[in-house]
Amino acid sequence: MVRSPVHGGGAEAHQCCEHAREHETRQAGEGAEGRARDPICGMFVQRNGPYQSTYAGAQYHFCSKSCQQKFEAAPSRYASAEPSSADVEVAAPGTIYTCPMHPEIRQDHPGTCPKCGMALEPEMPSLEEDENPELATFRRRFWWTLPLTITVVLLVMQGGRAANLAPAAQSWVELVLSAPVVLWAGWPIYMRCLQSFLNRSPNMWTLIGIGTGAAFLYSVVATVAPGVFPSTFVVHGRISVYFEAAAVIISLTLLGQVFELRARSQTSAAIKALLGLAPKTARRVNADGSETDIPLTHVHVGDLLRVRPGEKVPTDGIVTEGASAIDESMLTGEPLPVSKRVADHVIGATINTTGTLVMRSEKVGAQTVLSQIVQLVAQAQRSKAPMQRMADRVAGVFVVAVVGIALAAFFGWGLFGPEPSWVYGLVNAVAVLIIACPCALGLATPMSIMVASGKAATHGILFRDAAAIEHFRKVDTLIVDKTGTLTEGRPRFERALGVAPFDETEVLRLAASLDQVSEHPLAATIVAAARERGLALERVEDFASDTGMGVRGRLGGRRFLLGNTTLMHFEQVEIASLAQQADALRQQGATVMYLAAGGKLAGLLAVSDPVKASTPEALTALRDAGVRVVMASGDGWVTAKAVASRLGIDEFYGEVKPAGKLELVETLQRVGHVVAMAGDGINDAPALAKADVGVAMGTGTDVAMHSAQVTLVEGDLRGIARARALSEATIANMRQNLGFAFVYNALGIPIAAGLLYPFTGQLLSPMIAALAMSLSSVSVISNALRLGRAAPEAIPVPVKDSV
Repeated sequence: MVRSPVHGGGAEAHQCCEHAREHETRQAGEGAEGRARDPICGMFVQRNGPYQSTYAGAQYHFCSKSCQQKFEAAPSRYASAEPSSADVEVAAPGTIYTCPMHPEIRQDHPGTCPKCGMALEPEMPSLEEDENPELATFRRRFWWTLPLTITVVLLVMQGGRAANLAPAAQSWVELVLSAPVVLWAGWPIYMRCLQSFLNRSPNMWTLIGIGTGAAFLYSVVATVAPGVFPSTFVVHGRISVYFEAAAVIISLTLLGQVFELRARSQTSAAIKALLGLAPKTARRVNADGSETDIPLTHVHVGDLLRVRPGEKVPTDGIVTEGASAIDESMLTGEPLPVSKRVADHVIGATINTTGTLVMRSEKVGAQTVLSQIVQLVAQAQRSKAPMQRMADRVAGVFVVAVVGIALAAFFGWGLFGPEPSWVYGLVNAVAVLIIACPCALGLATPMSIMVASGKAATHGILFRDAAAIEHFRKVDTLIVDKTGTLTEGRPRFERALGVAPFDETEVLRLAASLDQVSEHPLAATIVAAARERGLALERVEDFASDTGMGVRGRLGGRRFLLGNTTLMHFEQVEIASLAQQADALRQQGATVMYLAAGGKLAGLLAVSDPVKASTPEALTALRDAGVRVVMASGDGWVTAKAVASRLGIDEFYGEVKPAGKLELVETLQRVGHVVAMAGDGINDAPALAKADVGVAMGTGTDVAMHSAQVTLVEGDLRGIARARALSEATIANMRQNLGFAFVYNALGIPIAAGLLYPFTGQLLSPMIAALAMSLSSVSVISNALRLGRAAPEAIPVPVKDSV
């Protein structure tokens, strides 16, 4: 069962029956402590809730007034009726199941992969998931038949002496003991083997099915009709049978699957941890000032919500009252709380540590930061890394090659081996089929990607796909935007200068009037400054925005321009009269915008954007890693130089338009550099899309994040150094997994075929081969999980300089 990580946009209380059914009724365990089931809609509700009725001496509890009224209108109809089974669904509508090895396989119901036979798993894990049914099946079949497997093995080891059995009778006893193991416990294996033939996609189950099936069928014939075999098949007074080998191989395969499925379930731990962050309720401040605790599903955009100390922020929004410190470490990896005041944004699922806040919800449901993080992590986990292509090509011919080697071993030993040659041939052929494991090869990179992307999310780094993880380590050049990337992106108004007849106040008022319909951060700063001073803004007409230059429009029928030097030059506005003052402001790191009225300069405005406290540390870490840092800013050249000098950036560009940033990326790529672009604005989107790796600041625009391959939730450049370190660690882990899988098969198959017999006189038992096969996939998954445990040390968690 899969649920949306954060629900929102639900109905009001009188509509909750239909809406809540999808989200609330599918909870395990009726009658949980403190809860009761609404007899109308099946929803679990608190027993001390306000909506209750008594009928026939029994107390009934409801989710809403409408459910209570419906019950009271016809209590006999609902009192004895259980909620319809149709109300309690096995999986949420829209649940998609996919294969961890073949993410292109997607279907709306559980099953097995037609390519590899592996059990499909939900694309999006859920906190309320029941135990994996395949794990339960394999575990039950393993434990119920394990005593039979042990008994048949002990019988073979004793040679029937303990039970005083004749050779022929011993074969029959072994058949009776092993048949349930092979035919019942091994039934899922043989069904998948058959499906692999029907789907024309040979896989691990093909090899196991052929190997154990051949050993068992041969042994059955040798027991029922021993006369059909020549005397060369007789060993110790009877035709050699391999019931114990078939039974042990089945048991070991089931045991290996139990271990593998348990290990695979741990790869989704990061997503489940993120899902667990979402609170279940919110405290809504009503219009009359009263407060009500409501399910998170009932929170709407625009609702006022109170967040008390120790509570989780219900959803994304903006602080309207109060001040506090918010612990955002669960989403960003930052260890210290962040101070929040009125007009500051807060993220859902973060924890309010001290003061009380009132916030206005701005995003609910799938639009919240937490939901988007979960979706991005799930998307990255199900994507294929370029490194996987080689493994896929090998796996495509792997099973056919193994069957060919097994046949060669069978006939080679049978025709040219020592007596009993055909017995040796059968044993070695089965060992070859069993020891080969294409799953180890297929799981090598997907498991590493799943663990790495989940771990990265807990550190505020979101990879869009596996290719981004693989490519990040190759980046040698980083282009960074200034505003919102190197700086805080929350500019503050410094001052305005006017050219007669315009004074400073009039320049600010006119600029704010132009900017009041603009979405640029600098525009919001100017508008806020004008409103703080109580200036009356005019209605703007014919408004137009020139990305990377400024805005234009009409105020009171007069044409105005507001923008940088490029816009003024383009419109042939003379700005020399304020050039000296503008340069002085830029040298202090301020951004200067000119205001022109009717084609004449009216004044300028200066806005400063402080450098993030973390930026110097981030740049030092990147330089130490050998990354060349280039700053490309839309601000004036003097401002860009001032910021670059302060941060020690030797290569910088000012007044760069979106096309200029794109051209800079292409120029560096043409000379052989692997380029990453970090930015947060709409004007950065083309360069983010063109770069080898685009890095968007999570504090920026949605356009930037959709254009990038990596998003830093906190918008902290130190995340780039951590992402690069994680990329290095992930690729090393993938190579280890692939290397192990290749070496394992390169050594195991020849040994199983009897390569060492001429030197040691020993053959590899099919049972040992089964154990090795079962452990191979588990070892690959375990190594990938080790990456998750090692990631915190490989990626140092930064400490904020200030709160």
